[in-house]
Amino acid sequence: MLNSSQLPLHVQQEVLQLAEQHAQPLCAYLYDLTALEQHIKQMKHVLPKNVELFYAAKANPSEPILRTLAPYVDGFEAASGGELVHLHQQQLNMPLIFGGPGKMPSELEQAIELNIDAIHVESLTELQRIATLTETLDRSATIFLRMNIDIGDITLSKLAMGGKPTPFGLDESELSNALTLLRDFPKVHLKGFHFHLMSHQLDVDRHLALMQRYFQVVKDWQARFQLDELMINLGGGMGINYQNNEQHFPWTEFCDKLEFLIAKEQVQDWKLRFECGRYISAPCGYYVMEVLDIKKNLGENFVIARGGTHHFRTPAAQSHDHPFAILPSNKPKTISLPLAQSQATFVGQLCTPKDVLARNQNIDHLDIGDYVVFTHAGAYAWNISHQNFLMHEPPIFHYFGKHKPS
Repeated sequence: MLNSSQLPLHVQQEVLQLAEQHAQPLCAYLYDLTALEQHIKQMKHVLPKNVELFYAAKANPSEPILRTLAPYVDGFEAASGGELVHLHQQQLNMPLIFGGPGKMPSELEQAIELNIDAIHVESLTELQRIATLTETLDRSATIFLRMNIDIGDITLSKLAMGGKPTPFGLDESELSNALTLLRDFPKVHLKGFHFHLMSHQLDVDRHLALMQRYFQVVKDWQARFQLDELMINLGGGMGINYQNNEQHFPWTEFCDKLEFLIAKEQVQDWKLRFECGRYISAPCGYYVMEVLDIKKNLGENFVIARGGTHHFRTPAAQSHDHPFAILPSNKPKTISLPLAQSQATFVGQLCTPKDVLARNQNIDHLDIGDYVVFTHAGAYAWNISHQNFLMHEPPIFHYFGKHKPS
């Protein structure tokens, strides 16, 4: 549990003002768009000069988030046909890239028709479909080959997307066949290689070792297959430490060391790209639940609040106790059941024992009507939740800061 003093004062004020505007107990997502803008500006500022930064929209594809990021990122990544349509409809006038396994022929056709920056090819089957479509449509397509490679003794992170058998990317043994196929289809242009082997990465040195592995592998492929100058999409996966607010992935340190690695490997002239989602948008979001009930059951305290994992699945999906702060209500109390200097488990309104957001948390003081404010709720939160379960009303969505919607 965080101290309420660790919750920015302007966020506290937004929560209390929002609660005043609604008669029902509060359940809401709040997004600080000014903080998001400051964060993305700093991320871009420290990047090496030959590295681009795309936003992976699957983390949070809401329009105000996208529009806040658009002036600063180099483009957006879609992981489905639906996301691709959504990003195109926003008219952001930014390059779009399209990844993800199991793309349907209709989605590939759509990507080609939209003339997007690149399609990330996950398999030989997908490559054959793209090749056939370029001939049928008489349109060209630009691709990256997503590769799953052996990473030797580099330790995998909490969530491995590659470096071991997974559904993602081509096996290195298939590269020769892919390049042979490309020679027969001149409308399909190979722009580079895409690697995304680790997510939830918190270790700088481990991630730098992974970058170095990518550079060395691509150099080997260039020599072996006589490839022209190519781009490398280095993926994302920079982690948020939901257990310790002081130990998120150290982006600035990583970028400083990456610049030295780029010089050491003599790839200053290569075009490189990251596609980050969680690390960009998670810090700007807050999920707020008003306390409805406090009870003791077989010796344990439970705090029941409006909302739950059907709105905010992040802690259940990641199997962690999500960080939060308690914000006292300034409304008159009709019922008071204060809990002080004790432990409690925080749950929502669902008829399942899995509806838990944080277990056995130390509580200084809490009462019915107070607000539980979960931090780092700006990514993989509402959009990954089972929103229609039990048909509860959705939360309020509140954007504030200089870019808030009019």
